[in-house]
Amino acid sequence: MRSFRARFLNTTQAKTEQTMSAALHTPRVHRHFEDELEKLRALLIRMGSLVDEQVELASRAVLQNDMEAARFVLKREARVNEYDLMVDGLCQRILALTQPVAIDLRMLIAAMRIDSEFERIGDIAVNFAERVQPLGGSSAILERVGITEMLSEAMKMFRDAFDAFINNDAELARSLFERDDTVDDLARDAFEKLIVEMKRDPIQIEPAAHAMALLRHVERLADHATNIAEDVVFIVEAKMMKHHVPENVSSKDED
Repeated sequence: MRSFRARFLNTTQAKTEQTMSAALHTPRVHRHFEDELEKLRALLIRMGSLVDEQVELASRAVLQNDMEAARFVLKREARVNEYDLMVDGLCQRILALTQPVAIDLRMLIAAMRIDSEFERIGDIAVNFAERVQPLGGSSAILERVGITEMLSEAMKMFRDAFDAFINNDAELARSLFERDDTVDDLARDAFEKLIVEMKRDPIQIEPAAHAMALLRHVERLADHATNIAEDVVFIVEAKMMKHHVPENVSSKDED
């Protein structure tokens, strides 16, 4: 039989938890929670806008051999990292001080993932900028093999994914899934053309090697944009779209 002290402590703990739960669901606390979510959303939008500018500037630097633009991208990377820390800290604070449910919890989970995608896309912009000097005046090879077209499509995908997040547009988000496959096709075609360039002219080996590295970063940009689109669908429709597998697929379909 439990002692009176044990029963008293358990009863006291249960009452405390009930009191705290009730306090967390008062109108004032709920209003504060909504304000924190709005701050989080606004912070992500500002971060996404900065990352978009970084990618745009870094892409132009690569295509136009603009070292000044490349240096500016590298310098501003620290600001992207600052946003990453701010978003992460705010998410942790909201989780620690509130009890989010349903769509609010989905927003928090997705926000942490989107923050990570933005940070990685910021890193890709840096990788673009770092390729400017090695490519030198050889950016024409990017046009010949189709990387310029691929980069344009990947950038559009990121902007559409970002717009889908801002506007809670699941339909726009879903449109990115097939476009990701298109970028993958462009990447394979560009890779094969770069191999041909290397075999045709040994002088092209070094710029083609740098172009291959750039190619992988462009492909990753499209992948991260697709991941953001998946998170938008998760927020709006409460559906997991990992690997773009339809929700009604079962093991029977594999037979």
